[in-house]
Amino acid sequence: MRDRVVVVSAPGRVELVEQDPAPPRPGTFRVETLFSGVSAGTELSYVKGTNPYLHVTWNADLGLFQPGGASTPYPVTRLGYMQVGRVVESATPAVAVGAVGAMTYGHRTGWLADPVAERFVPLPDDLDPVLGVYVAHMGPICANGLLHAAADLHGAGVRSLGDGVRGRRVAVVGAGVVALLTALFARRHGAASVVVLDPTPQRRHIAEALGLETLDPGSDDPAVVLKTRWAHTAGDRGADVVFQCRGQAWALQLALRLLRPQGTVIDLAFYQGGADAVRFGEEFHHNGLSLRCAQIGRVPRGLAPTWDRERLSAETIDLLRTYGDVIRKHLISAVVPFDEAPALLTDLAERRRHELQVVLTG
Repeated sequence: MRDRVVVVSAPGRVELVEQDPAPPRPGTFRVETLFSGVSAGTELSYVKGTNPYLHVTWNADLGLFQPGGASTPYPVTRLGYMQVGRVVESATPAVAVGAVGAMTYGHRTGWLADPVAERFVPLPDDLDPVLGVYVAHMGPICANGLLHAAADLHGAGVRSLGDGVRGRRVAVVGAGVVALLTALFARRHGAASVVVLDPTPQRRHIAEALGLETLDPGSDDPAVVLKTRWAHTAGDRGADVVFQCRGQAWALQLALRLLRPQGTVIDLAFYQGGADAVRFGEEFHHNGLSLRCAQIGRVPRGLAPTWDRERLSAETIDLLRTYGDVIRKHLISAVVPFDEAPALLTDLAERRRHELQVVLTG
């Protein structure tokens, strides 16, 4: 049977392409896709044509985007990083036939994998496999946010994912998947208070269904509300740490305003249009604030030997065991057949359809 692959051939143009499966070779294993989660931020940036990799070259040695061609030109043939597959054939003792695991091979119905070059995270039998879409990459993105908060306090001496939130007042800006999983991580690891701020009523309702407190940033000034509520000492009010999870300038500006003096914003957002409206001459300067990017490509300096991607995936499985039922009920908003992926992605990109988390299934 031929594999079906989701391909973005041009802005706004998504199609399914059939491919002959790669022939097996010693040391590899083949999976059939059970579930494939859609990442509305990164993936839709390729559908919209706003991802910088489409227009400039990423120089990994210099850490710079430079003109001179695209790092990922159209057609984009590997889209997505939230897959769950069942092993149907194996030529390696490392992975058994029948095993179900989380991977990051993109939206496709089958894949030939090399266990030396790719991660296969086995899912425990007591976990609903659809929740596995979060295990390989999305959950670690959120766990890495908490890890950055911990490193902000303890440097390389971090022992627990809760070291940056335990007993502290935490605000989360945004109520998408990254924000809500991050908020649940913070609550799971002992935050004294967790408040989610998002202007969309439907998303606030979902956050509340997950047991999280919410505020509408378009109502009363949330910075005044939280700084009135969260007092430390005279002249020291506000959130200990803010996780900024919405890739818009107003959200980062709000995050800075929520912080207590010398507090830190941990930024997990992807600003596809930049953040020109952010103002650094006001709260950022006068309160001596810090801004740390928690991009998943790296953990905080000095923590890589002890906090690798496998450990972050293990933390994700622990979170899903705790909150799996409510995440399945409230966070995953649609499960659709794989063949509907092109229409789904274009509808999401054009905002004709609104979903929190869509999962494709064969």
